Amino acid sequence: MKNAYLRLARPLNCILASVSIPIVMVTLYGLETPSIGRTAVTIIGMLVVSFFTAGGNSLNDYFDREVDRINHPERPIPSKDISPESVLKYSYALFIISIALSLLLPYFLPQIIVLVSVVIMVEYELKLKKKGLVGNASIAWLTGALFVFAGAIYGSIEVPLVLGILAFLVTLGREIAKDIQDIKGDLKRNTFPMKVGVKRAKYFAAFFIIAAVTISPYPYHQGIFSSTYLFIVILADIIFIYSLSVFKNPKRTQKFIKLGMMVALIAFLSGGIL
Repeated sequence: MKNAYLRLARPLNCILASVSIPIVMVTLYGLETPSIGRTAVTIIGMLVVSFFTAGGNSLNDYFDREVDRINHPERPIPSKDISPESVLKYSYALFIISIALSLLLPYFLPQIIVLVSVVIMVEYELKLKKKGLVGNASIAWLTGALFVFAGAIYGSIEVPLVLGILAFLVTLGREIAKDIQDIKGDLKRNTFPMKVGVKRAKYFAAFFIIAAVTISPYPYHQGIFSSTYLFIVILADIIFIYSLSVFKNPKRTQKFIKLGMMVALIAFLSGGIL
């Protein structure tokens, strides 16, 4: 992919994030044919999430441009495919589009979640990223908030909140693993692995992932999802547990965690349909 703007947005990440909307819709309503209104809300919600995610990815590349010269020299700014100033403007434009689209959604909670998320995303890049675990938790909160946002656009957050908690825990473990991977290039950051040491950071990452694995059967036991969910989420859990066994290679660990998250999304969707 040569286009710098597309590479900044990371379309696959945007798609994966926006999938939380139809997953929650199916969880709440099953396979019944959605009304025109619900279809419109779903499409708008997916666009809001996609533009927000693209904005966050671009903002991250802007603030990490010096670190990326060491860790990810192939990215648009280090490779000089685009100027830092253009990336910053692009990021803010994407956030503004996301906020504007959210105004088309019903209720008030979705707009509040989007506004708060934009503030947290910007604060993360400006300050929270340098505060170790607090920064990791900020990104994890943003991931979990996707499901709460999805529920909010349909006027129901009880069930999506469970999915949000699972996403929060797994993402927190993955964020710590990413910081372990990037520790050599994080020269100007006081990341969590730097504060407590790599060994302890691995234990924390493992704790959060195991916590998610432990809680994962809950939606099935509460009758939220069918047995199909349980079978597929067990596969996701196996991948998560395996990711811990390769913790000597943090890059492989966080890749397996990401794979596990994709399988978990399939579990959520299948559990609501079948």
